[in-house]
Order: sequence, then structure tokens, then C-alpha cells
Amino acid sequence: MRNRLLGFVGYQGVWLIAVIGAGHDLWWPGPLALLPFAVWQITRSPQPRAELRLLLAVGLLGCLLDSLYAGSGVLAFAAALPTPVLAPIWIIAIWMAFALTLTSTFRFLDGYPWLAALLGAAGAPLAYLAAARGWHAVTFPHGEATAMAALAAGWALVLPIALWLATWAYRADRRRPALRARTAR
Repeated sequence: MRNRLLGFVGYQGVWLIAVIGAGHDLWWPGPLALLPFAVWQITRSPQPRAELRLLLAVGLLGCLLDSLYAGSGVLAFAAALPTPVLAPIWIIAIWMAFALTLTSTFRFLDGYPWLAALLGAAGAPLAYLAAARGWHAVTFPHGEATAMAALAAGWALVLPIALWLATWAYRADRRRPALRARTAR
């Protein structure tokens, strides 16, 4: 229980720092906040390679989804580095931090894809809305209702996929012998 809470608090810290930074047109606070959180999560994991694999896979998944939203004009991100039609670096850092909560904080969703879809559809639009209203880190060029519907649909698909990626990352890691065992031969 404690690990779930600490992971959630760490993720929320990265989210808040990234969003406040973006609201001030700064792309770098999010990645900077991700660094200690990622090191902390990965080094205390029983399978650090799996966590790293998951961080990269979910980071790419999030980059694709938010780039789709940005490219279609559903979302416009502040501090839009590298370009306004791609997911900015700061939101990719949030996705990577989120990836590190999948095997601890959100582990209860494993095996329940419909619950994950429901939670994603309900929770993600609220997070983007908070980023928009609280810190102006994101805007909704085609209107709030369109953005909320698109976010709900995207996250209803993406959260179950992210949980599947967590299972994949851990299973893939178990099949590989430890580096020491391979070099000892």
C-alpha cells in the first residue's frame, strides 16, 4: 500500500511541475522532475529493466496519442517543443512518469481492461481540463466538449494497452537471464 501511495504522489509531483512549467512556457521542468522520480522508481523495482522498458514503451504510446491530438487540432500545448503538431517534451515526461505507476499504483487494474478503460475515459479528460484551466498548459481549439470526448475515447483505449505493456515488459524481463549469469559462462 505504501509503494502505491508513494508512486502516486511522485507521479502527481511530476505532473504538477510539468504542467506549471508548461503554463509558464517552459518545456524543461517536466523532464527534470521526471529524472529523480524515474531513478527512484527504477532502482527500487525488483525488475528495473522491465520498468525502463515500460517507461520507454508508454512514453512512445503517449507521444503518439498526444501528437494525434495536437496534429488534428483537438489540443494545443503550451511550450510546444519540438513543434506544435507533435506532443511536447513535457507531456512525454508526464507519460513516462505515469508508466512508472502502472505496476504499483494502478496494479489493481491488471486483468480488468473494462475498468481500466472506464477509469481512463473518466480521469484523463479531468487531468487535461485541470492543466488547461489551472495553468493554461493546454487549450482546446475545437472546443472543450470535442476535446473531452476525444480524450475520453483515446484514454479508454490507451490505458488498457498501457497495462498490457506493463505485463509484457515484466514477462519479457523474466525470460532474459541476468547479465552476471550470461557473462559467468
